Amino acid sequence: TGDIMVYYQLLICACWSSIASGSLFQGFKDHVLFFLSLPVTIDSLYKVTEGHQSDIFHRHAEGNFDPSCCFTIYHGNHMESLDLVTSNAEEARTWVTGLRYLMAGISDEDSLWMKQTFEEADKNGDGLLNIEEIYQLLHKLNVNLPRRKVKQMFQEADTDDQQGTLTFEEFSVFYKMMSLRRDLYLLLMCFSEKKDHLTAEELGNFLRVEQKMSNVTPEHCVDIINKFEVAEENKQNGVLGIEGFTSYMRSPVCDVFNPQHNEVNQDMDQPLCNYFIASSHNTYLTGDQLLSHSKTDMYAWVLQAGCRCVEVDCWDGPDGEPMVQHGYTLTSKITFKSVIETINKYAFVNNEFPVILSIENHCSIQQQKKIAQHLKEIFGDKLDVGEALNKDPKQLPSPNSLKGKILIKGKRLPPYLSADAEEGEVSDDDSADEIEDDFKLKNSMSNGPSQHQVESHIRKKLDSLMKESQIGDKEDTDSFSIRALLRATHEGLQRNLRKNSKDGMKKSQSRSFISNLKHKVRIKTSDVSQTTYILLSVCRGGRRRKTIKLSRDLSDLVVFTNSVASQECLDEGSPYNVLSFSETRAQHLVHQRSERFLTFNQRQLSRIYPSAYRIDSSNFNPQTYWNVGCQLVALNYQTDGRMMQLNRAKFMVNGGSGYVLKPGPMCKGSFNPLNDDPLPANPKKQLVIKIISGQQLPKPPDSMLGDRGEIIDPFVEVEIIGLPVDCCKEQTRVVDDNGFNPVWEETVSFTLHMPEVALVRFLVWDHDPIGRDFVGQRTVAFSSLMPGYRHVYLEGMTEASIFVHITVHDIYGKWSPLVLNPSYTIMHLLGANKGRQLRGFRGLFNKSSKSSVDTHTGVPPRKRSITDHLLRRTASAPAKGRKKSKMPLAEATCDRKHSTGDSQTTFVERRAGNRKALQHRPASMPLDKLLHSHLSLSTSDREGPDPGADTVIGKKLTRKTPKGNPQAILGLTHLKHSSFKPLYQCF
Repeated sequence: TGDIMVYYQLLICACWSSIASGSLFQGFKDHVLFFLSLPVTIDSLYKVTEGHQSDIFHRHAEGNFDPSCCFTIYHGNHMESLDLVTSNAEEARTWVTGLRYLMAGISDEDSLWMKQTFEEADKNGDGLLNIEEIYQLLHKLNVNLPRRKVKQMFQEADTDDQQGTLTFEEFSVFYKMMSLRRDLYLLLMCFSEKKDHLTAEELGNFLRVEQKMSNVTPEHCVDIINKFEVAEENKQNGVLGIEGFTSYMRSPVCDVFNPQHNEVNQDMDQPLCNYFIASSHNTYLTGDQLLSHSKTDMYAWVLQAGCRCVEVDCWDGPDGEPMVQHGYTLTSKITFKSVIETINKYAFVNNEFPVILSIENHCSIQQQKKIAQHLKEIFGDKLDVGEALNKDPKQLPSPNSLKGKILIKGKRLPPYLSADAEEGEVSDDDSADEIEDDFKLKNSMSNGPSQHQVESHIRKKLDSLMKESQIGDKEDTDSFSIRALLRATHEGLQRNLRKNSKDGMKKSQSRSFISNLKHKVRIKTSDVSQTTYILLSVCRGGRRRKTIKLSRDLSDLVVFTNSVASQECLDEGSPYNVLSFSETRAQHLVHQRSERFLTFNQRQLSRIYPSAYRIDSSNFNPQTYWNVGCQLVALNYQTDGRMMQLNRAKFMVNGGSGYVLKPGPMCKGSFNPLNDDPLPANPKKQLVIKIISGQQLPKPPDSMLGDRGEIIDPFVEVEIIGLPVDCCKEQTRVVDDNGFNPVWEETVSFTLHMPEVALVRFLVWDHDPIGRDFVGQRTVAFSSLMPGYRHVYLEGMTEASIFVHITVHDIYGKWSPLVLNPSYTIMHLLGANKGRQLRGFRGLFNKSSKSSVDTHTGVPPRKRSITDHLLRRTASAPAKGRKKSKMPLAEATCDRKHSTGDSQTTFVERRAGNRKALQHRPASMPLDKLLHSHLSLSTSDREGPDPGADTVIGKKLTRKTPKGNPQAILGLTHLKHSSFKPLYQCF
């Protein structure tokens, strides 16, 4: 250990020397990760804590190590912890500060990525890249350029005396040449009168017209130029060149997500029932529901991630101390006191809005008193809600009035009991009997079902969930797999059986559970059969009693969130009553009594929790229950994937505070969310998304050959998740062999009846002849979308993005405005007769949206090329003219038909001017000479009213298109990547 500590000291000195000199990545990150010898990247780090804060330190390090010398690194999707101890406090602080510095992203991310890419490509470690290493790197980056073109750019970048290799500085030049964005260059030209730069006035015009920014001042434009322009000459002249414009467009300012939504921006003074509240199910579990570990760290993680309702399952523990565990399973246990201490520490770190503590009580009276004692001693004044209680007893208080407070959700003693009674009986609403309740619900049986009937029902349910997981795994490659869990469950049970046969069991319920499982597992061999018997054993072992005894001490802590038995009638009760429903029962109510359910949620809180069948901790689709106004839709936070991505997108709308205000119609009034036109009197929205291009799309994460695999054939899918009538998907064509800078240039449009609850999901897929592979996704709430030209960065990826243009129209009545024809491209601005000069060797491929019309005159229709026909791929590849696919809310479990509303024909009028043909430029002519010569690019008439305005006249939409408005004209060339050229060779 002495040698290790010496190495630590030398390493720390090297790290801080590197930080001081600016070579942070080389000096710190690489050494740290090399020394730890762990598959951990800086991007995967969640947080770094000091002292004895982790579960491991709590259990094993008390009194053994100085807290000032201890720190913990949390990383990965499941909050794995790495607990470290240094020889002195100064070293610990140095490590913590350095790691937090890296996590904060203080250094330029693009430079870090470039340095990392260069070092990974440098196979022999000599600090130089030869042409073969460049070829290998391009294949890894999904670049499919002709070798002669790569060699030409290599030679142009290789300017030093050491010919045949590139230094890092030369590689940076080479990379910039290769990655020059043609789409952004043409966009810049549209607003710069065909110059290669934008003045401050032209930049302001772009921000106002396309980005829909208000209050754009000349000073603001100058600030942008000074911040993003790289050429000193351009800064002095007050202009923004292509490199500066590219940096600006790729910055967070031009992200698809509204930056104002990073802060709380909604009214927080309405009753709690008017908000969706981020909620967690079985918060303590790190994995599946049968065998995984329980950790207090999970509470710290979910609370800091914005969750405002956490669950605690309390059971009798040794020495009079209550324990938290998932009952009648083989999950591990943690003390109730440690859970409460963790919640108290992290509840209000990131925001002050109230936390709801959902207690599922299985304890004896004695240990219930211990629970109440811990709650009072640890939470203290956080439980005092007297001020909010006195305001209005007829409605729930607001989040603002409960800031810094913790609400206990649990049972209250009935009011008819004497105030002197120390205990009383209340109904036991445990979810352990969901399996038999579910069976009764589906079969409307008054008597209990037979064991054979329940077993048959469980098998069908598990089979359905297994199919769902197989479909979900295409997106969620890292998520739990039911089939894998079933095998692990069998192996884990066998290990526990062997262990318990040696150690013996103290608890009678555990003994009966294990012996029952031992008997059943020997009889059956298939995975589904084994888990069927496991669930039956859990159901029998956890068969709820009709009533339980409740302590007065614990009852008195419950004020605004009194748990009551779920009911089918949904009768109005006290606004302080909270009804809990299993996923199955809630789904029944959604489909049978959706309007009544929505009205109920306008006055009281309801909580939805996952089915007991989801033993793999998978998640249901929360949108189903948000659509009827359910506030507390509890998910398994430990299982990242599609459903948690929807949940994150939902609560990012209001600064990640865990509270999102419901739309007005959900708070007041009545409507049926399942109708084809649920709100006929309200205007609808039409979302029009032009998918222009992609940047640095990686190979699929589960690719068999990794970086050595084939270059991907990407396409983009856009999905709307909202009310059933709004749910649908659209997708682009496939671009062959190009993950580096594919161009689609296609438009999709969606009509939304209640946009306030809609989520927009961007997915990138790699087409394969026998299917498709998931590359990445980004989900954003409709209300958080920014208009104009935006980059959609894929979640969890630094550089991968898709470039889009977003517009939103209001729709009144039964008709929809038509989007401008996406085939009306930049070539029509520059001259249709010579447009093919810009198309590249492989040609252009334009696709019109189903709802688009080509109304411009004077441009003959383009004849479909043979390559256009070849792009109509088979299997999973989107076909040209494919209809919009309506998707039901139930994920892969049932099919529902959605009728489409009638749309009346509308017209688009376009102001067109005289256009000159684009003249041919010799290949040897430099671009700057072209731009300053008599070779001019044609323009349309500049004069006209408000540029880009939509005018609705009766049932006609008139579009007034100014000169150079790229929303109407920026139809970028669909270039195959093998024909990608530096921009100076494009003309």
